[in-house]
Amino acid sequence: MGQNERERRAAAQARLQAAGITSAKTSGGLGRNLAIGALVLIVALAAGGYVLWQNYGAATGPTYPVARDGVVVRAGNQAAPVTVDVYEDYLCPSCKQFESFYADDLTAAMNENRAKVNYHHIVILDERSSPPGYSTRAGNAALCAADAGIFPAYHSRLYADQPAEGSAGTSVQELTALGAELGATGDFSGCVARQANSQAIADATGAAAADPAAAPGGRFGTPTVLVDGVKMDLSNGDWLSRVTG
Repeated sequence: MGQNERERRAAAQARLQAAGITSAKTSGGLGRNLAIGALVLIVALAAGGYVLWQNYGAATGPTYPVARDGVVVRAGNQAAPVTVDVYEDYLCPSCKQFESFYADDLTAAMNENRAKVNYHHIVILDERSSPPGYSTRAGNAALCAADAGIFPAYHSRLYADQPAEGSAGTSVQELTALGAELGATGDFSGCVARQANSQAIADATGAAAADPAAAPGGRFGTPTVLVDGVKMDLSNGDWLSRVTG
């Protein structure tokens, strides 16, 4: 056996040993162990794929009902035993963080009829877009999305695509296109273009800031979360599991 062949064999054995596979001295043994190694790899990949499927593929999307009541979107079975009120502004970075942390848990709680969620559309950051107005524009579009049957997906995308503070934010045309992409029904584009809910959102913002439950001591910000009328301390990461089980 030439030197090149010996070197190839040695390299192959080293790779097997590095993978935790003991090779035989004969070429037949090497072939058997390579087959075993391949089988181990296939099983490992299959197991890994199963774990990924369990963690991600088996996740269930929103199946709960959605209805609009003024500037509040009522999500979930209204007979659910726990009421969660979320006050949010679509330009608020902390609201985006809240969405990323708790959206899946809230979805599960609503799907399983353990809780219902009232999404209050509030604007406190209009002046932080340039020109001002993105918060109202996005809030209006989200309410239009509730009428158009696409609120959960639209709500999620508004946060996923959240513009930076100081930017112009997503335009009316882009908000309309997003609705079309998500399958909006009815006069979604007209609702977005007319800014049909803008004044109602402004009025609701003032009312929320004056509500002692949402603004204890006169302090109001977003996100503000109430559970059965009691303001939650969002620095306590298990607030939701404690109230919904």
